[in-house]
Amino acid sequence: MGQPSNERTVAVVDDDASVRVAIRSLLRSLGFRVETFGSAEDVIAFAGLGDVACLIVDVRLRGMSGLDIQRHLAAAGSGTPLVFITAHDDPADRRQAVAGGALAFLRKPFSDGALIDAVRAALGRAGGHHSNP
Repeated sequence: MGQPSNERTVAVVDDDASVRVAIRSLLRSLGFRVETFGSAEDVIAFAGLGDVACLIVDVRLRGMSGLDIQRHLAAAGSGTPLVFITAHDDPADRRQAVAGGALAFLRKPFSDGALIDAVRAALGRAGGHHSNP
């Protein structure tokens, strides 16, 4: 396989390792660069966070929640698009995520196609369609 077709990074934040592995495998098979994190604190501490073009975030994490990540990024002035995933489709969480600008709110188990569509929309919003120098 050649170089990834997308130079931008997609970050996956989920405290379930099997979910991180599955999403990473799916996105890498499509040529995306993927970083995975088991907690909100880990992704916030990530030195390359400013280069992340899309965040896929579980709503409910140990410690800080996915919604806390959204608030943190907003307070920092980041426009990084977020795609929320959750096994608990709480209407209040959904409203808060969408009000905060989430591009998608997907209930687990979601289809590969739904996730891919959301990531592609996020990358388009983040300027992900760029030419390599």
